[in-house]
Amino acid sequence: MERLDKLLASTGRWSRREVKGLVKEGRVLIDGVPAAAPDQKLDPSLSRIMVDGEELTIQKFTYVMLHKPAGVLSATEDPRQETVLDLLPPELQRRGLFPVGRLDKDSEGLLLLTNDGDLAHRLLSPKRHVDKVYYICTDRPLNPSDVDAFAQGIVLSDGTTCLPAGLELLGDGSEALVTLHEGKFHQIKRMIASQGAAVCRLKRLSMGTLVLDEFLKPGEFRLLTGEEVSKLGGKP
Repeated sequence: MERLDKLLASTGRWSRREVKGLVKEGRVLIDGVPAAAPDQKLDPSLSRIMVDGEELTIQKFTYVMLHKPAGVLSATEDPRQETVLDLLPPELQRRGLFPVGRLDKDSEGLLLLTNDGDLAHRLLSPKRHVDKVYYICTDRPLNPSDVDAFAQGIVLSDGTTCLPAGLELLGDGSEALVTLHEGKFHQIKRMIASQGAAVCRLKRLSMGTLVLDEFLKPGEFRLLTGEEVSKLGGKP
């Protein structure tokens, strides 16, 4: 059982204060009967909720796939710079979404936004070893010795130990696919730098079972399908 005002506010369409006004004006119906009070408790899976004649589908969690563009922060808010949440409409911004993991400001690609904290923890936990695949371009061709170094695990100059990772060379080696099982700060850039090269472009292609939708342009987003949510381990 949950409070009516909390349920309606979770849709992102109204604040709790606005819900209070809707109820007072008799615009909210519960199973065909005007809601008694904003704090009225009900089971959203059993009750039919209507506002201004529109039936609502209440979902506790929201899952958004964003094609993060370069130049945008992977953060919920920043007083000076644009964040990934600024790319969403107000309705989604009010649902308490946050990015699952980070992409550097100058990086792009798949970013999952959700308010499901349990799922985020599972996807980011080092113990889970969730694969994350990235496409990179470098300022010099990489070679088989770099592949071997990634496979063995790299110790960075500051002593940070990186788990073994996959490095698949593409073309002449100036492009590659990197597969990580963890997510340390600037990890790929630092690993590549340890091999005497620099990353010119970085794009995340997948996280676990979730693959970036090829039809999403940078800055565009869509809600995950029920199948995608289920495969990730979320709650459809």
